[in-house]
Amino acid sequence: MSVGPKILDGILIAAEIKAEVGVEVRELAAQGIIPGLAVILVGHVPASEIYVRSKVKTCGELGIYSEMLTPPETITTEQMLSLVEGLNARDDIDGILIQLPLPKHVDTRRLLEAVMPNKDVDGFHPLNAGRLLSGQPGLAPCTPAGIMQILRRSEISVVGKNAVVVGRSDIVGKPTAVMLLNTSATVTVCHHLTKNLPRYTREADLLVVAIGQPGFITADMVKPGATLIDVGINRITDAARVEELFPGDAARAATFAKRGSVVVGDFHPSAFAISGAYTPVPGGVGALTIAMLMANTVMAAKLRRGLETGPLVAAMVG
Repeated sequence: MSVGPKILDGILIAAEIKAEVGVEVRELAAQGIIPGLAVILVGHVPASEIYVRSKVKTCGELGIYSEMLTPPETITTEQMLSLVEGLNARDDIDGILIQLPLPKHVDTRRLLEAVMPNKDVDGFHPLNAGRLLSGQPGLAPCTPAGIMQILRRSEISVVGKNAVVVGRSDIVGKPTAVMLLNTSATVTVCHHLTKNLPRYTREADLLVVAIGQPGFITADMVKPGATLIDVGINRITDAARVEELFPGDAARAATFAKRGSVVVGDFHPSAFAISGAYTPVPGGVGALTIAMLMANTVMAAKLRRGLETGPLVAAMVG
């Protein structure tokens, strides 16, 4: 009897990580230490507001102190820098997160570099990027760290395997490639200018895609039995496109009828059928991002105080 591909359940894995982080928070609380996270959300972007509320809610569930700062969209770069400087100086704040994207008139790079590296829970500071590149434990970007946790906890070894990462962003593509390299995978990075992309994707034992193109990677671009990690979260509002992506899928059709949209990743759903394992969308990689943010916040609290960080932290950089 044939066995279908394994679904890599991000929701279940995120719950495991949150439970482990909760134990660490309680251990810190017994020492009189409450990890603290400050989130800066500029202006009113509905999607960002929902996401930030989820972060704050999860902090509350785990016993992490959280503070949300909501400056107006008109705030200047200099005013934002002053805000970050104040948070850098506060001992009760272990992690600082600047919710992206920022308004166009604000200098995003200056702000991300203004966050103290040991409070940079997004892992975007050049110093933390350098530590990741050299394989040192530290604060790493949450989504790539989540990908590595999915692979580890699903017992998918990447040692010596051909890993292809499609997408070269500083937030996902590049750090994921580095983490896989640190774990002894053979890594190829592709992007929108790569010639003959299927030539590379068809050779991948592990294919990670983070390009923001709905259903872009089709079944004919995938090696049968490969592990597929779908980082894309794309909202489809066209009925014909929904039917093309999910033919005969009554559940998706019902969701579309109710909400006027459905979510799909960067893989065409038909690609999953020939895989060995895959992350669904929703319920895959996206579920890990907040869990890893909580882990980073606790790690920052421990690192700042010279405390031992534990096995979850050591496993986060690859």
